[in-house]
Amino acid sequence: GSFIIILKKILNEQNSYDGYTLFSPEYLENSYLINNNGEVVHVWQGKFIQGMATYLLDNGNLIRADCLKLPNPNVLLGGFTGHVGIYSPNGTQVWDFTYSNDQYCLHHDIKVLPNGNILMIAAEYIPGEEAIENGRNPDNLYFGKLCPDKIIEVKPTGNSGGEIVWEWHVMDHLIQDYDETKQNYGNVKSHPELIDINFGVTQAAWTHVNSVDYNEEFDQILLCSRELSEMWIIDHSTTTEEAAGHTGGRYGKGGDLLYRWGNPQTYRAGDENDQQLFNPHGANWIESGCPGEGNILVFNNKNVLENESNPSSRIYSSVEEIVPPIDFNGNYHKIGAAYGPLSPTWSYMDEENPHDFYSTLLSGAQRLPNGNTLICEGQTGSFFEVTPEKGIVWEYQNTLGRPYDVFNIYRYSPDYPGIKNLLG
Repeated sequence: GSFIIILKKILNEQNSYDGYTLFSPEYLENSYLINNNGEVVHVWQGKFIQGMATYLLDNGNLIRADCLKLPNPNVLLGGFTGHVGIYSPNGTQVWDFTYSNDQYCLHHDIKVLPNGNILMIAAEYIPGEEAIENGRNPDNLYFGKLCPDKIIEVKPTGNSGGEIVWEWHVMDHLIQDYDETKQNYGNVKSHPELIDINFGVTQAAWTHVNSVDYNEEFDQILLCSRELSEMWIIDHSTTTEEAAGHTGGRYGKGGDLLYRWGNPQTYRAGDENDQQLFNPHGANWIESGCPGEGNILVFNNKNVLENESNPSSRIYSSVEEIVPPIDFNGNYHKIGAAYGPLSPTWSYMDEENPHDFYSTLLSGAQRLPNGNTLICEGQTGSFFEVTPEKGIVWEYQNTLGRPYDVFNIYRYSPDYPGIKNLLG
């Protein structure tokens, strides 16, 4: 018979941030909490595969976006879930919400709001004719359809299900200069608050938002679009009706983009030399109490070293921290035609062998209270923590799942209420 040897590569220096790291290996039903020595201190026995976003709630329960069944063929996307469950420490499901049919499907990330409602990302099915009517170039339809993103806010009800109390759709904030006889025709460069329906890839999941975060101070939502290689910020203070339009809300712009960063080509405010994000993942605001609070961290998947002669070592990943150009009222300003900053304030890459740190998809980063940054190299299942000076002080290799993919990880301090309630 065959046997499996599990090798755990653990580095745990004194100046790493002591806590508990939570993760769900993809294609496995379970979620794991490990201490800094790499020892599993808790396992949630799940029922569903494709564990994506996984977080610990204050009461010690786990919330996880996972997959009941394959999505309807109408909705073409990666990172699909369709289901969000809350599980008690013993694995009992205490609440669940399914949102997957031939018109839409949940995917990737979720964010629990301070009031207990949950922001979720979904792709929605737009038939080809409707996409063309909205100005999409017919040559850029993948299998004759478009599957752009929407955000729903769900208020949980009882043990199952929920009420959608707010929503926002990419489809309500489009512009195009391809066909003047169709909807959304206009000057793309003059409308950075709108999304060009013809920029980017031909695949159906053309925006492919893979993370959602929330800023309570400004009542704003941060989204990360992999395919457009940029981050977006939208107003959450709007009504659903205002979110579908261009006026109203705290910032007076309805559901239009308040800010975008990473790829000014998307709104004709730069060229390829100005692009700073490449298939990014996991954009998040640095939490209060952590060095850099209010700045944005993002995992940059596919940078390219132009001067590298060996093609296999040209592509690499990095983690970027930017200082958003925001004023005290939550308004963003541009530097010339494009939104600032001109460059990140802090960045991490493998300086010696850039290609050694590389993940084509998944991944994320978290700023820790001691100023270190926790990094998930998602496609290899490699977790590590770096100091501000970029020294590696903690390392762990996931050996579960297929192959070792992990959507993202999160470290909780020992005094986080959820840890106290879970571990006593």
